[in-house]
Amino acid sequence: MGDAGGQGTFWLPTPLVFCRSIRPMLLLTRTPEAWHRLSQLKATALPGILGGKALHVRCRLWSRQGSAETGRQGQPQGPGLQTRLLITALFGAGLGGAWLALRAEKEQWRLQRRTEALRQASVGQGDFSLTDHRGQARCKADFQGQWVLMYFGFTHCPDICPDELEKLVQVVQQLEAEPGLPPVQPIFITVDPERDDVTAMARYVQDFHPRLLGLTGSAEQVAQASRSYRVYYSAGPKDEDQDYIVDHSIAIYLLSPDGLFTDYYGRARSAKQIADSVRGHMAAFRSVLH
Repeated sequence: MGDAGGQGTFWLPTPLVFCRSIRPMLLLTRTPEAWHRLSQLKATALPGILGGKALHVRCRLWSRQGSAETGRQGQPQGPGLQTRLLITALFGAGLGGAWLALRAEKEQWRLQRRTEALRQASVGQGDFSLTDHRGQARCKADFQGQWVLMYFGFTHCPDICPDELEKLVQVVQQLEAEPGLPPVQPIFITVDPERDDVTAMARYVQDFHPRLLGLTGSAEQVAQASRSYRVYYSAGPKDEDQDYIVDHSIAIYLLSPDGLFTDYYGRARSAKQIADSVRGHMAAFRSVLH
């Protein structure tokens, strides 16, 4: 392009410089990689008319700042790992505690329902009048305020009664080993009053536990106590030696400190299972007499 005075023709570099310099600027608005490409431009590519050296330095500085910001944006936001682990642990502990509390409450509710159902069956509601193996008269009121495990059997029983009494004693010993639990009174009531007098009962109970109390009485007294707890028994025929077996119900009965029948355990229940059940009844017990 020439001037009007007809002087020598020359080209204005300004439009070219503008075009070459505006493109890197436009790249700045697109992607973070553009900062890196712009920083590689040499100062000679930008004519001195626009301060190429200064622009080059400025572009390099902007490139570093852009990379740092990009790196920070890529880092995970929010709480640190330890904080998240702590929150997770506390949340898990809270759920576990709530589950255990709900389970304990459900077990207490189940035991209360079972106790009420057994009481409605009128088991163990009546009193009894018997004699212990020391010759002292006993009635059910004597054991009020104590937990009682009671078994009906006879001293001439060949195997079942000794096994069940041994299991009852194991339950008592397991509960005795826990100082925080109240004592449990073990009782053995005969269903064979003809042969199991006071002397026979005293000799028999000493082989099991020092606190095992043997109770006997007349045929009428034993029948009354057995009916109260729905215990079936029947003496079989005598052999040539006048010996006989008594067929009877096999169960261990649990009485609460109120003197009320609370639960029973058949032969299939182990000593540990019975002890766990008694422990649960103790925890759920609420007196109905006070």
